[in-house]
Amino acid sequence: MTLRFTKGHGTENDFVLVPDLDAELDLTPSQVALLADRQAGIGGDGVIRIVRTADAAEEEVRALAGEAEWFMDYRNHDGSLAQMCGNGTRVFATWLRREGLVGDEFSIATRAGLKGIRFEGEQVVTHMGQWRFVDEAKAQAQGFDALVHVEEAEEITEPYSALSLDLGNPHTVVALPPNVNLNSLRLRRPPAVNPVPPEGSNVEFVRVLGPGRISMRVHERGVGETRSCGTGVCAAAIGTAFWSGDVDASSEYTVEVPGGSLRVRLLPGREVELAGPAVLVADGTTTLV
Repeated sequence: MTLRFTKGHGTENDFVLVPDLDAELDLTPSQVALLADRQAGIGGDGVIRIVRTADAAEEEVRALAGEAEWFMDYRNHDGSLAQMCGNGTRVFATWLRREGLVGDEFSIATRAGLKGIRFEGEQVVTHMGQWRFVDEAKAQAQGFDALVHVEEAEEITEPYSALSLDLGNPHTVVALPPNVNLNSLRLRRPPAVNPVPPEGSNVEFVRVLGPGRISMRVHERGVGETRSCGTGVCAAAIGTAFWSGDVDASSEYTVEVPGGSLRVRLLPGREVELAGPAVLVADGTTTLV
């Protein structure tokens, strides 16, 4: 099977985009994992199949066809299905606009619902929708609701306190204590989260740099450490605002990740917006078996 593909990234969170405008493909997990393999395939943190929403496999996604023509069928690096990907929405939207399939403002469908997109110069802005606490009562009472242990961290043996958030996909945010260097963390293995999230979790490690400015590293479920994570950046900003005591106030954060810089706006009604660049690197064809 010969596939057309585009390689793109958002702050170096990279993806293989596979156009399937006529809904002819049924990519298996092993085929997705091969496409994402950096040694044997094209290489990427994930794979995005581009298909019309009306042709999605899931009934709840097809129900969005009246509001969004295009569905971002997102798969993790290991081939597993995922709800969505924040950086991926910008790359997906940039491909759609390049191909003349959309204008400067539109909605896309994901397994986490509709996401509004608009272009502002070189920035692509995604309205990520509502977020929620996983256990707000416990978080409010204790300041945290989970514990995270990094197995390879040499400088600390105690687990970190953390905050569990749902942004359409699961996140666990750690505010690092002052004695731990963010850059020294070794995240080759998945951090252990307690209580164990039923669907796994992305885990963000955050350092406050100043008012409205933070830095972050992330271990993504089904992938490993990535250079950036859009929903993770949003979760990091929400967690920082929560620990600052103003999570329900409108505010803006600049979040530095290894792959660049992103802007997060916390909006009324516990909604959040993400802005950053997107780059289409190359187009080509490949053969899958």
